[in-house]
Amino acid sequence: MKASHRTLVRNLAATLLVVLLAAPTTALAETRIGVVKLNRLFEEAPQALALQRSLTEEFAPRERELRSKQEELVALQERLQQSDGFMSEDERRRVEQQFRDGQRDFQRTQNEFMEDLNLRRNERLGELQRLFIAEIQGYASSQGYDLVLVEGFIHASDALDITQQVLQVLQRRHQGG
Repeated sequence: MKASHRTLVRNLAATLLVVLLAAPTTALAETRIGVVKLNRLFEEAPQALALQRSLTEEFAPRERELRSKQEELVALQERLQQSDGFMSEDERRRVEQQFRDGQRDFQRTQNEFMEDLNLRRNERLGELQRLFIAEIQGYASSQGYDLVLVEGFIHASDALDITQQVLQVLQRRHQGG
């Protein structure tokens, strides 16, 4: 979650809390409040687990390619270390150049891989966050909640925690679709 979004959520929660505290006690007693631990949804929801699996599958070929390049570099480095006295000066320079070129190529490829992986992960996490928010809103509406807080709170009684119920809705949706 972006810092600006968290700040907005915290400010909104603080404002709503002030409004609720200023409301007459009868209105406050009738107010139904729930709390959702979004990080738990990201860890346990089947949609989050499926996202992780799909990212792993999507990027596995490139990760294998990186590992292969790294193994080639290690082999070249070992060849250089073991070649003292067994390799001509020209051959040694050629292998050293090949090693340096391989290191540069590996670093570039690794950086591109990490950038692509992070970009894709962030895109998918954004989609997942939107899904979670929609499900939380739907659950809260169907169960008659007046206010549902997501993170950004200092303390909440376990009695207010509806994370498990939202998680069950997400599990049913995942099984059904």
